[in-house]
Formats: sequence, structure tokens, C-alpha cells
Amino acid sequence: MSRLNDYAESIFRMAPAGFYLALRVGFTFPEDELNRLPDQWVDYYTRHGLVVHDPLMKWVYGQQGAARWSDIDMPDPHSVRLAAKAHGLDYGAVASATTANERGKRSYGLFFRSDRDFDESDLINLRILLDTLHSGSKLERNLTANEIEALQMLASGLRLQQIADRLGISESAVKARLNNAKVKLGARTTSQAASLAAGRRLF
Repeated sequence: MSRLNDYAESIFRMAPAGFYLALRVGFTFPEDELNRLPDQWVDYYTRHGLVVHDPLMKWVYGQQGAARWSDIDMPDPHSVRLAAKAHGLDYGAVASATTANERGKRSYGLFFRSDRDFDESDLINLRILLDTLHSGSKLERNLTANEIEALQMLASGLRLQQIADRLGISESAVKARLNNAKVKLGARTTSQAASLAAGRRLF
């Protein structure tokens, strides 16, 4: 079974309408992939050969990082976006990653929602996810048990002082644990770090 299946639940929270991940694509096929797009869309996309016309795919092979579909200003003469919306994929985002020493290999993901557009926090999470999967590392590397415990309490809705009281430590010590975890997870905020840790089932 693909190791990507371990990430499916957390990715679905970010892209509930569906997603596709391809890891370390060489000259032919990806080393690993996970397709959770609607079957009808996959069938339509394949029958019409849209992969060579899809603005998201064109972005993938020319960029790195993450972007919203709505921010990608590329021609769409085959109306891929309109067709996607007709299949419930109203809002899209894309992420792409490669490394300098492996120019022939790239990982990418296509992500969709039907309820709202992706926000900046979503894009950061998708970029972190893809960079991590592309490198083959684990997002939770080097987290201590104390840092995980603090993240879990933060994720459950406790405030800093409440966490400090429960752990019997100072509020500044709680902040230090959360900030360390934030750095290790590559998150922008401690709240985002808690979300990432929960998504990776660290608690």
C-alpha cells in the first residue's frame, strides 16, 4: 500500500472535493501517487486528453511552491476550469516541488474545494506537505514528547496559561515548546503547527 494513504485523511480536510498527488515524477511515471479525484472527472479528463491543456499542469512544470487556481493567469482554450467546476471542483490549488540535485524529478499535487477558495494558510500547508513528501522526510522530525504534548493541548482549544497550569510550568516555557515545534514543522504560527501535527496523527 502507498505510504501516501497515511496522508489521505489530512489532505481531504484541506481539499474535500478531491486531490491528486504524484511523487518524484521522472521521465515517465511517478514513484508514488494518490488519486482521490471524483471518478467522473477522471474519466472526463482522460477521455478529452486534458492533461496537455490543463493550466494547473502547465504551472506545475514551470514553477515551485503553491498557488491558487484563481491566481494562475494562463490561457485555458479548452475550458478545463469550466469543466472542472461542472464536476464540483469549483476552487483549485496546485503545489510543485523539486530539488536542485534531482532536476529530472518533480512532485506535484492538485487540490480542489467546492465551498471556498484556498487561503494563504492552506497554500502554506500544501507547500509544506509537498516539500516534505518530495524529500521523503517526516514532517514530525525532531519533535520532543513535550512539544507534542503542548501542541495537542493547543489543538484542543486550551490557552497558553491553561496549558501552563496543566503542565505545571511557566507560560514562557509553554511558548518555548510551541515555538520550537513551529520551527521544526516549518509552520508560520503555533496554531498552524498544531494543525499540521494533528493532520500527521502525532496525537
